[in-house]
Amino acid sequence: MADSSIVTLGTTRSLLADSLVYDSRIAETTKDHVFLDMAYEDGEDMLPKVETRVVLVGEAGRNGALVKALQAIRVMEVPVVKIRQGEAGAEEKMMIKSIVNMDINTPCLMTDDVQEFGDEENTDFETVFVLTDFDSPDYSYLYKRDNRIVGPPVVLHCAAKGEPLHFSCRPLYSTTMLNLSLCFTGFRNKEEMKNLVNLVHHMGGTIRKDFSTKVTHLIAYSTHGEKYRLAVCLGTPILTPSWIHKAWERRDDMYFHAGEEEFRTEFKVPPFQDCVLSFLGFSKEEKANMEERTLKHGGSYLEVGDESCTHMVVEENSVKELPFSPSRKLFVVKQEWFWGSIQMDARAGESMYLYEKNDSPAMKKAVSLLSLTTPNSNRKRRRLRDTLAQLTKETEISPFPPPRKRPSAEHCLSTGSLLDISNTPETCKALAESSKPSRSSTPVVSKQSARWHVSKELYQTESNYVDILSTILQYFKHPLEKEGQVGGPILAQEEIKTIFGSIPDIYEVHTRIKNDLEDLLTDWLEDRSVGNIILKYSKELVKAYPPFVNFFEMSKETVVRCEKQKPRFHAFLKINQAKPECGRQTLVELLIRPVQRLPSVALLLNDIKKHTPDDNPDKITLEKAIDSLKEVMTHINEDKRKTEGQKQIFDVVYEVDGCPANLLSSHRSLVHRVETIALGDQPCDRGEHVTLFLFNDCLEIARKRHKVINTFKSPLGQTRPPPPLKHIALMPLSQIRKVLDLQDTDECVNAFALVVHPPTEQENLLFSFQLTGEETVKSAWLRTLCRHVANTICRADSEDMIQCTDPDTLQVSTKDMDSTLSKASRAIKKTSKKVTRAFSFTKTPKRVIQRAFMANSTPDEKNQRLSYENRIGSSSTLAQVCSTFWLAAGQA
Repeated sequence: MADSSIVTLGTTRSLLADSLVYDSRIAETTKDHVFLDMAYEDGEDMLPKVETRVVLVGEAGRNGALVKALQAIRVMEVPVVKIRQGEAGAEEKMMIKSIVNMDINTPCLMTDDVQEFGDEENTDFETVFVLTDFDSPDYSYLYKRDNRIVGPPVVLHCAAKGEPLHFSCRPLYSTTMLNLSLCFTGFRNKEEMKNLVNLVHHMGGTIRKDFSTKVTHLIAYSTHGEKYRLAVCLGTPILTPSWIHKAWERRDDMYFHAGEEEFRTEFKVPPFQDCVLSFLGFSKEEKANMEERTLKHGGSYLEVGDESCTHMVVEENSVKELPFSPSRKLFVVKQEWFWGSIQMDARAGESMYLYEKNDSPAMKKAVSLLSLTTPNSNRKRRRLRDTLAQLTKETEISPFPPPRKRPSAEHCLSTGSLLDISNTPETCKALAESSKPSRSSTPVVSKQSARWHVSKELYQTESNYVDILSTILQYFKHPLEKEGQVGGPILAQEEIKTIFGSIPDIYEVHTRIKNDLEDLLTDWLEDRSVGNIILKYSKELVKAYPPFVNFFEMSKETVVRCEKQKPRFHAFLKINQAKPECGRQTLVELLIRPVQRLPSVALLLNDIKKHTPDDNPDKITLEKAIDSLKEVMTHINEDKRKTEGQKQIFDVVYEVDGCPANLLSSHRSLVHRVETIALGDQPCDRGEHVTLFLFNDCLEIARKRHKVINTFKSPLGQTRPPPPLKHIALMPLSQIRKVLDLQDTDECVNAFALVVHPPTEQENLLFSFQLTGEETVKSAWLRTLCRHVANTICRADSEDMIQCTDPDTLQVSTKDMDSTLSKASRAIKKTSKKVTRAFSFTKTPKRVIQRAFMANSTPDEKNQRLSYENRIGSSSTLAQVCSTFWLAAGQA
């Protein structure tokens, strides 16, 4: 049967029998598909010609900006409709084939009576009505008659973008939700949902009944349902209905789009919305923490057993039996569900986290074996031992063996450092008699040498250490770096890099060391060298360890700070730290293992050396290996001290406003800091609180700021407090000629002075101070200062630089420093200095005038003008001086 259809241009909504036809089909039609000729498909020669026009209704016609924008639009979009005629008595089937761009013949008509244009059924016109109010009677009249309606923001948007006037099969007020596809779930009030759907359509969005990958946003009233689960899995934003209402309030802003991430973030559906939680088996502190986070993430909580509860969160490690039989409506879940929901920022599926009793078949079998009445049976004992070993997972394969303090732990390789080997839990012996390398079985002889046993212990601890590093990478670093995380990235890349540093490099080196030790033990011979394995990787250890050890404190601080400030990271740690692979240790406790590992290895090598005969070639090699580890640890300690020193200098720069940039130097280190009060007029006013920063080659002098202005904000957005100190001078220690220890008298207490000779001065200057901090001992401070001055000027007699002096001979006194009169005197000095500075700028024009007068004058003119200037300088105001200058310049 031949296809009987008509192709025409149309605008009315009735052309679409189902409103979802446009949402599911036309929204996917590209606007580049402009109709040219449809004869190849439908048999028609050409489309009928229509006249296009735009009508401004009421207030829209009196909006000058709107009229001007409309005049700039030359083209509008017009739908091409195909009407397929069915059999006699059947309804016609209609659908939009494409969208055509057509010139606007009549760009601007204005009316206050919509019936003048909107009541016509003339197919010769394609009319677009512009209304400012979609709640007015004019709107209702046009909408009922299937007229094409747009709002002012659509016109302004198209004019600004240079686009054709948009087509929509429904009234389109703005483009606030253009290209957004929404799906609804959890709504029970049909009128509310109908209102939301209309608002979405008015803002250019589309609605889909079923959830799919083409849905950009899910509007959810609750966290239940299949659509919610699919949205969580696909990472689709799940928002509350308030998002639509708030977007409608901003509909007149043509530069605003509801899909902006910053805007929609505040409308995310919290993970525990409509959930009532109870908690079983947790400590008081942990329960209070979880209840607080429940409220923060949109839920509520009640006591265990309340019938209103929807979920009961159980601490599976402490709860053996539930206090009651839960109803079918109550989800009994493990705590991982709770923290996983916070980490994803969405409610996790309960089926994966349901709580189950520890009554597995293996456990029942173990209990039955323990109750055997024939304990003397070797076969039954062996079966019992094998079963228990299977249940407890032999310690040899666990990365967290119980710590054991070695007898040689008291012989430390280094003291007072972060690498102190007296605190190393790795020096343990985890069932050495029964453990075996994993690649192949080590031949078991009746009795192995002590050298073999200690070498085996080295392998065991190395294997455990590699497992720990693997756990850090597998359960913490890699998941944090994973792209496409539900809810977005948990941490920024800079924070991840700061926390984990060079852990991957350390893991790679020790994995190779472990493999070499395994090969060594597999084919064990007494003369095989253990030391060569360590020497082989000593250079790689030097490269891998310092970057991590030096910044370990920063790494630890970053973990603590992020856990406090970022709930998702806190939940992430809760989930992963509870896993058996982590041995119930925190991330910080795991990260400290690399700091402790090298001293532990050195101790084990020392034990192997003790059990190695003198004629064994490995004896010398072991000594070299131990020395190489000492060098690595020394290098780490020195590098760490340098890093800490550089950090201290940066802290000084941030603390002192106006601190010279040349203070930052690779050879410079901070030695000491003292708080003082100035006793003379140099280098600042008497009574000023002065801080002295002693470096190995210079002295930074800074005073307390009188006013604290704004705060400093770093590029990462962290606000730094304003500098509390103001720079006065940065003085090389070579300028200090003498250090004076002022004797304590009734008039002067705890004071000292420096005799200084700056290169810009012809005479020596006296800087006198009083120490204020009780923790600073004056004699120790002066000796430290003199020692570094002597080192700077290459003198061996540093003690001779200190000279005890009577303060009266220098007219130095600490009396009445905090009296009201003294404070008033300092205030007067500051005011007089400000006045002096205020008037000092009047001298500049006078000097300029002199130069200007002398530039192009004869000797007689110069004498006359000098006489005239002297009179001006003694009696004239600044205004008179300036006017004379401009008069003279004009004459010149």
